[in-house]
Amino acid sequence: MTRRQLLQATTAGFGSIGIAAASATLDPKAPHHTPKAKHVIFLFMNGGPSQVDTFDYKPSLAKYHGKAIPGDYPKAKQERGTLLQSPFSFKQYGQSGLHASELFAKTAALHMDDICVIRSMHTDLPAHAQGIIQMNSGRIIPGFPSWGSWLTYGLGTENKNLPGFIAMCAGVPDVGPQLWSSAFLPSIYQGTYVPNDEMTPEKMIQHIRPRGGTLKEQQAKVELWQQLNKLQLQQAGQDTQLEGRIQSMEVAYRMQSEAIDAFDVDKEPLAIRERYGVVGQPDTSEMKIKSATRDGDFARGCLVARRLIERGVRAVQVYFGNDKPWDSHHDILVHRRLAQQADQPIAALISDLKASGLLKETIIIIGGEFGRRPWTEVAGRINVQNGRNHNNEGFTTLLVGGGVKGGMAYGATDEFGYQSVEKKVHVHDLHATVLHLMGLEHTRLTYPYSGRQFRLTDVAGNVVHDIIA
Repeated sequence: MTRRQLLQATTAGFGSIGIAAASATLDPKAPHHTPKAKHVIFLFMNGGPSQVDTFDYKPSLAKYHGKAIPGDYPKAKQERGTLLQSPFSFKQYGQSGLHASELFAKTAALHMDDICVIRSMHTDLPAHAQGIIQMNSGRIIPGFPSWGSWLTYGLGTENKNLPGFIAMCAGVPDVGPQLWSSAFLPSIYQGTYVPNDEMTPEKMIQHIRPRGGTLKEQQAKVELWQQLNKLQLQQAGQDTQLEGRIQSMEVAYRMQSEAIDAFDVDKEPLAIRERYGVVGQPDTSEMKIKSATRDGDFARGCLVARRLIERGVRAVQVYFGNDKPWDSHHDILVHRRLAQQADQPIAALISDLKASGLLKETIIIIGGEFGRRPWTEVAGRINVQNGRNHNNEGFTTLLVGGGVKGGMAYGATDEFGYQSVEKKVHVHDLHATVLHLMGLEHTRLTYPYSGRQFRLTDVAGNVVHDIIA
């Protein structure tokens, strides 16, 4: 008996390692407990938006503007920066009276009482690559499954004609495909990347329409490939990568009937497209700049996200733009243009989901890999010195819908918006809370690999029950 045959015949011990992989499927699965939500949309502001210029109002920055930060802040003294008051005005919104700056005035005016503002987020490192990987996979190193892969692994999806996890970006975010990778989970759970800077479904999803042959002929080819693949599985034994390819091929074939419609925003009335900010012919004059963003690209991503959720897709992620657009080292005033491209579609997305009732079962996460420091960045490579450096010690993430309490602020940073000091929320806690809202216990959602059980939250994470309605 060969080693492979022995493992196949074993019903206990090491043989049980393959059980989870052998059942890899996108079919809907039972949650651990009654869920409050069924879908997640993660609007990722890659680059790190400034919390003290958006949703974490700090009057002390105006009081001490241009001065060294008082108190014991070694890092501030080391970097020689002075406190920088926000150039954007703040006001209170809604019955909750929560503050927001003019950058997100539309979202705040319409939905502040629907939003939970987590002001005490923190992660492990203030570097883009490690920060964005950790916000997506829970780790600071590559090689681990993304949050959307864990979610589809745990719950499957509701629409077999579309992928369970779709990641969109107008370009490619910093780090790239690792951010939607399934890593050691079966490949059927990997996110499907869609470039939302393309304007037609055929370009957003390449090769969605086969060249030559009728649909019936194509179906016959797919069925033959599947039979050959399954024959190989029977002869060679379990192969999770092959199983993933088989199922991915089946999904790709079925996508032809629904993906074209789902990604075609031109089927939306003109008034709705204008409300999101989708433009017909975007300006491409600045696209030679690595992190430049075009008007309408993020808006298109938000509108497509709504259409995908309406069709039962489990997890959707929309990156704001190529590379890391919100990385405002030189001049924080760049945030104004970025927010002009973000505020309107975010407000429209929340409004549409609320009107349809889908907001009750959809969690919207809005935030980046970290925030920014409250003092100016002083360095030889900085030419304006009106910007802010990275800050992983205290920043803001927004949660909307899906069983989350609206109109509340949770946690707090210090008086300057630098460090989280009250009710601190680590990225593991955020992931644990989102999984809990989706009906999954983060300590039970595990996968066997390399001799141990892995999970999204590693060996940490606590559900933040205080923000759950």
